Amino acid sequence: MREADLEAVHAIEIRAYEFPWTLGIFRDCLRADYPSWVLYRGECILGYFLMSLAAGEAHVLNVCVTPDEQGHGHGRRLLLALLQIARGRGAERVFLEVRPSNPNAIALYHAEGFNEIGRRPRYYPARDGREDALVMAMELLPPEAP
Repeated sequence: MREADLEAVHAIEIRAYEFPWTLGIFRDCLRADYPSWVLYRGECILGYFLMSLAAGEAHVLNVCVTPDEQGHGHGRRLLLALLQIARGRGAERVFLEVRPSNPNAIALYHAEGFNEIGRRPRYYPARDGREDALVMAMELLPPEAP
């Protein structure tokens, strides 16, 4: 992801989430040099991810696919790329938060090896106040030798 991608990325974010990140949050992630990638088809951005890496741990900050392209494996493709990058940069564990009201994301994370390890009460904004977050994690195996 580059600065030039941010308007398109933010437009997807606004369409995908009721409580989207601001453009400034994306910009701050780029400035912090967080691994941030976009998935293109031709000239069109289909989705993106951002993560932080520190002390042998990766934290999934955001994985999103534009709503009209959801259900076609793009989210899985982004997640697998994120895991490969995290592993290649020495992460031993990956953590994420997900809304309990997002069963498709939860199913994807379970299918790729994440396990629920806890809850963060009132973590996300919601129409009726706040929504808990499920905290999920997975252990990463070291990169395979060629």
